Amino acid sequence: MRHVFPAPFLPLLLALSACNANRAEPEVAMPQAPAETVLRVTSGAAEGGCAAEIARYKGIVDHDAATGFVAQSVDAQIQGEIGEAQRACDAGDQLRARYLLRSSQQRHGYPQG
Repeated sequence: MRHVFPAPFLPLLLALSACNANRAEPEVAMPQAPAETVLRVTSGAAEGGCAAEIARYKGIVDHDAATGFVAQSVDAQIQGEIGEAQRACDAGDQLRARYLLRSSQQRHGYPQG
């Protein structure tokens, strides 16, 4: 069986297909990055290694303390542990600094990674 396209519909089909031929592309707005970030990293943290991990953990703890998620006594304890890890990192003992950092995170229930 052979299908034949009816000729009267051909001009209508051509006219409809030309409707969108000259339409401009729609502009899509790209999402912008936030102007401020919650976590600020010190210059030593940009180098990587233990300094970056310490700065990240300190930023999280500082935020939690500011919002009341961590009690002041616990924050003081964590800050002391972070200070000890920072001193080890500054002395070039990355292994000890990371050990101290992970121990503090585990002790206080912060994710490690």
